[in-house]
Amino acid sequence: MPLAVYILGLSVFALGTSEFMLSGLLPPIADDMDVSIPQAGLLISAFAIGMVIGAPLLAAATLRLPRKATLIALITAFGLGQVAGALAPSYEVLFASRIVSALACAGFWAVGASVAVAMVPVNQRARAMAVMIGGLSIANVLGVPAGAFLGEHLGWRSAFWAVGAASAVALVGIVTKIPSIPLPAEQPQLRRELSIYRDGQVWLAVAVTALAGGAVFCAFSYLSPLLTDVSGLPESWVPSVLALFGLGALIGATVGGRVADGRLFPVMVGGITATTVFLAALALFAESPVAAIVLSFLIGVSSFFTAPALNARMFNVASAAPTLAGATATSAFNSGNTVGPWLGGRVIDADLGYPATAWAGAGMAVVALACVALAVRVHRRGGGSRVVASAGAGAPAEVPVGS
Repeated sequence: MPLAVYILGLSVFALGTSEFMLSGLLPPIADDMDVSIPQAGLLISAFAIGMVIGAPLLAAATLRLPRKATLIALITAFGLGQVAGALAPSYEVLFASRIVSALACAGFWAVGASVAVAMVPVNQRARAMAVMIGGLSIANVLGVPAGAFLGEHLGWRSAFWAVGAASAVALVGIVTKIPSIPLPAEQPQLRRELSIYRDGQVWLAVAVTALAGGAVFCAFSYLSPLLTDVSGLPESWVPSVLALFGLGALIGATVGGRVADGRLFPVMVGGITATTVFLAALALFAESPVAAIVLSFLIGVSSFFTAPALNARMFNVASAAPTLAGATATSAFNSGNTVGPWLGGRVIDADLGYPATAWAGAGMAVVALACVALAVRVHRRGGGSRVVASAGAGAPAEVPVGS
């Protein structure tokens, strides 16, 4: 595997850490910016909105641009976004910096995936994508808890500076180790790829992906205050619990990726059902520190267990649009990451308490299951003739998958 692929994995580590680290930084940000916890939670939604808009937009806008130069521009913009966040004098500036960073992150995913695939033989493409996905998984295991640790001991701004430094290291690696990738002789036809959006199965796949992701982030975005204010854990425990969630996510994505091929719908039903049960249990037993810790791990496992299947399903129903399939899945995941924290914030504003965010997430998961049932019905009515894409091919969208 070329060193350049691992450089892309390092870049994704920085991107993923920035995307998810605010879950452990909401209380200090809210205090410093003199806003409520739900308002601080909207910073997570801001990043997700940028990803929703940026993924398809930048995938289309950069089709004819040199790959290496595009990666350099995007990782630079992302790093500057982290610096702007670290220096932000107000909530509004911090909010804007999150959107800019998200746009750059979305574009980097779209371009980076194509570069990783272009640098290896056909029979190593899945491995190359696995390296990029590994960067995101490690961000959940190490980067997010490290951000919470820095926020507790050195202030929340230090976490932004750390991600900015990681972006600078990635920039040096891209400049020195990424080769110049020639553009394909035959340019993709955007009009033809856009035709996938006339397919109802594509929109069902988008709905399931968005609802499944939103269900988790409705509760996960406010996990830090839930652990300290409801479960009674000291703040020093929050990074460890976030790391446990990330470890569960890594295990879930690994297992889900191995069993998803040929069993997409059973994996989706099983994983989303388990997530529903675990979220409901978290709402019921949030006052127990042991239960909260164990359930945080289990939610990480169950939610990321479905990610490869969700991605593979998207690449299956959108197989006519290889350029936009990954971008569409990324947008779908981040649509959920937008709505979930927003819904959780509304629940908190209604004085229903932090455990109620888990109830709201469980409700989103139930709707996701209903959409899966409808997708199964439509799939069977159509004869199920489409060939399921490899879970590895779906990676750019979010193991999070792909992201």
